[in-house]
Amino acid sequence: MDSHGCSNGLREEEIDAVAMVVTAVVVNTMGDKESSSRDMLTRLRQRRALLQSVAEALDCAATCEAVVQLCVALTSGVFPRQTPRWWIKRRTGGTWEDLRLRDYATDEYFRPKLRMSTAMFNHTVVACATYMEKKVTHYPMPLPVEQLIAFTLYRWTSEETYESGTSAFGIGRATGLQAVRDVTSALLQAYPDAIKWPMGRRRAQILCAFREKGSPNCFGAIDCTHIYIDKPAGAPSENYYDRKQKFSVQAQVVVDLDLWILDVHVGYPGSVHNVRVLHNSQLFRRAEIGELFDATPENLPHGVVTRGYLLGDDGYLVACPWIVSPYGGIDQGADEKRFDTRQKVARGCVERAFGRLKCMWRLFLRTHKTSLETLPQQFVAVCTLHNILLDAGIDFDENLLWEVDANGVRRRVDLGIVGNGARGRGRCTNVEGELLRDALRDRQALM
Repeated sequence: MDSHGCSNGLREEEIDAVAMVVTAVVVNTMGDKESSSRDMLTRLRQRRALLQSVAEALDCAATCEAVVQLCVALTSGVFPRQTPRWWIKRRTGGTWEDLRLRDYATDEYFRPKLRMSTAMFNHTVVACATYMEKKVTHYPMPLPVEQLIAFTLYRWTSEETYESGTSAFGIGRATGLQAVRDVTSALLQAYPDAIKWPMGRRRAQILCAFREKGSPNCFGAIDCTHIYIDKPAGAPSENYYDRKQKFSVQAQVVVDLDLWILDVHVGYPGSVHNVRVLHNSQLFRRAEIGELFDATPENLPHGVVTRGYLLGDDGYLVACPWIVSPYGGIDQGADEKRFDTRQKVARGCVERAFGRLKCMWRLFLRTHKTSLETLPQQFVAVCTLHNILLDAGIDFDENLLWEVDANGVRRRVDLGIVGNGARGRGRCTNVEGELLRDALRDRQALM
């Protein structure tokens, strides 16, 4: 058409060429996108009408009208939209492309990358999908749930930065940050009972296992580990530097002999003493009101009766009457030495749990960039995965506990278990706890 809006006409072969292009575009958009039968019928009718208008076009006006209709149809969602759109940069990721195959040949590839089998990954995707579905708009299509979950797991296992990790999965850094938040929230909602205090048969099994270790009515072992992070801009630094002068956040964990995490409390600065972390946790409040230790009373020597307690290191000497610590010291009698040995062996489960947890999810083993607001939820999420994988029977590669340093020496990794020692032993007394410890000592001497 000229500048006055008058039609100068098109040759017949030009009209046919335009009509063929429009027809090709229409047919190309007829993909196999899922939809309801009613929506599909409606779209088919609209496409048929559009194709008919193109086929009956006798001049350029009809052809131009068909093009206009096609544009309107594309913008109104009549045709399924291919993604990414032409103005969105297309990215491809090598790691994700390898993982998405999800066949038997890639199962061994899954384990070192995501710490689980393909079957376990599929189960996790199904469980979290409900909490991660997003509305489809005319803007870029939401990424598949499995891609977001795979990236988050890879982020927690690989120690890579957001820049390199997102590049391997074909997504942007901002998308990666949001994916970690979404997957963390979905895991906590999908598995709300993965971390819980033992009840029923499970509690009976735990009590029986600790009894065989010489600790009747023991529910578990408690300790803290440090999560090292880069100091966020504007974060208060005076309280977060621990005894190694590293910026860290503490995580308090209670585990049983099977390495199951029964309780977790995370978020306190690295310089805070273990006892202070305990006194500010929900675990302490529940124990003080009698919600946790309710086993059948166990009669011990000297008239001591216990319904439950935890095992702790010498940093908990002044904590409370329901944490049993070792005697420690150099000049020990035979009974004290025997008790400390058995107590240490039983309490070793918490260190083994930290080894499995932090070596599988190695991001929390090394110093990394993160937000103080989202770190606690992320750590609870990996604790949730820890229990899920234990329940699924996923094996742990003991080689992950070792590393080669800069000098080529093979050594065990630092799990961040920085003991507070017996600081504060003289500030207060724990008479009930000492009586319980003496009774357990004498009980073991009779065994």
